[in-house]
Amino acid sequence: MAAGVDCGDGVGARQHVFLVPGYLKDASKMKSGLMFVKLVNPCSGEGAIYLFNMCLQQLFEVKLFKEKHHSWFINQSVQSGGLLHFATPMDPLFLLLHYLIKADKEGKFQPLDQVVVDNVFPNGILLLKLPGLEKLLHHVTEEREIDNKKYYKYSKEKTLKWLEKKVNQTMAALKTNGVNVSTRVQSIAFFSGDRVSTDKEEDYIRYTHGLITDYIPKELSDDLSKYLRLPEPSASLPNPPSKKIKKRKKRLSVSGL
Repeated sequence: MAAGVDCGDGVGARQHVFLVPGYLKDASKMKSGLMFVKLVNPCSGEGAIYLFNMCLQQLFEVKLFKEKHHSWFINQSVQSGGLLHFATPMDPLFLLLHYLIKADKEGKFQPLDQVVVDNVFPNGILLLKLPGLEKLLHHVTEEREIDNKKYYKYSKEKTLKWLEKKVNQTMAALKTNGVNVSTRVQSIAFFSGDRVSTDKEEDYIRYTHGLITDYIPKELSDDLSKYLRLPEPSASLPNPPSKKIKKRKKRLSVSGL
């Protein structure tokens, strides 16, 4: 069952809520113009479930929310069970970066359909069907046009500038919504042995960088940290065996910004 699905004219992208995890067992399953596919996770390089809204022609990131002994009000009905799948709009460039960085090892300009080649996750080619994708590519690539055909090459310089904009947009959203990140950053620093920042703005940058890290490869995350001039973290201090604390870091979905 899904909520928030509408293919009518003039309807913008909304968050979708799914109560039936069975949809995820079949990547080709479609209902109400929705298609679940397994694509490469740009951070881990492993497979993850994403959602294409074929009506809105938009990509969504799927997150699992699981609670025991809960029920949910969906539209005019009550659904038992605490398992929900949230689908949040996602910028396809995050997924495309995985292929662009990989193709850059060849050191040449290539057409996009030769860049997005994946024998493990063949549905990655669906990214190229998203409208407006070519207009976004200038944020992360150098472009050339030969005989009316476009060729692309990954640009780290452009990508870091684009990611900096993402960081600034996310910080603005956090501040607008009154999210205080200082306590969270200081808590993480305390348990990891890092120095505690006294600069609130730096706290926002560090926290937001941590959020963006979930959507980019480790090497690019390190490059972004240097680009943002974040201080190098000190080596983590091990906790005593009898005082090991399970750390949790609350994440916000920022991939659609």
